[in-house]
Amino acid sequence: MREKIALLTDSACDLPRELIERFRIKVLPLSVIYPEKSYKDRINIHPQEVYDRMPEEIPTTSMPTPHEVSSLLEEIRREGFTHVLAVHLSSALSGTVDLVQMIAQEFEDLVIKVVDTRTLSIGTGWMVLEAARDIASGLGWQKTLDNLHQLRSRVKVYYVLETLEYLRRGGRIGSVAAMLGQFLHLKPIISVDEEGKYYTYAKARGRSKSIEKLAEIVEHAVQKGPIKLAVMHGGAREEFHRLLERLQHLPNIKELIASDISPALGVHTGPGLLGVCIVEQG
Repeated sequence: MREKIALLTDSACDLPRELIERFRIKVLPLSVIYPEKSYKDRINIHPQEVYDRMPEEIPTTSMPTPHEVSSLLEEIRREGFTHVLAVHLSSALSGTVDLVQMIAQEFEDLVIKVVDTRTLSIGTGWMVLEAARDIASGLGWQKTLDNLHQLRSRVKVYYVLETLEYLRRGGRIGSVAAMLGQFLHLKPIISVDEEGKYYTYAKARGRSKSIEKLAEIVEHAVQKGPIKLAVMHGGAREEFHRLLERLQHLPNIKELIASDISPALGVHTGPGLLGVCIVEQG
């Protein structure tokens, strides 16, 4: 019997809506939780709404519920899929991978593979998009999986923040690192290591120099060979447009995505995020 492959991800993949709809990607929304109400990421809350309420109101976030995962897998089964490729944000930053893995065991009639991208945002998004293209082109299950695993080491994310306070509040970095960065006016360029955890890739003194460093990372990458590029922002629209204008005409960029990060990720960064994602071509 021919394989029919469904592609599943979470809302922290930050793929533009048009691509999600074109490839019929199934999305589990994360939650943004205020004392008075819980919202579904990008469904009934959008990024600017979160930033507008900061710093007076800082919500919490949560991964999808077991019921939401189970319901979506049920929907996938009803639609006649035989295989499910579930591609999610780093297990070092969220419990979503473990949750989907656990619920998947209840669906013995589906072949389900859960992939920990060990990255987040559009880093995860690029992996989802390439898998979607493989599936759409008729590539088989095993070849699609193989391509996805080979892609992971070629996806690099880098971003800068206005303040480290929101990451510190969310427990994503040590408070000493946050205090040190503020005290010295140092702005770290943050990346994700091979385990899917945040680390400081480089440091710059002040906001403008940190953005300059971000641009230089891309300019250096295109000198080495062709790349795919994403430029992202969270509540930093004007700086985002200036960075995009600088980068979009560089040589060796084979594809470009420009977008914003999801509200659930924005909770942990605060307004003022600028990021780039580089996918080296194999």
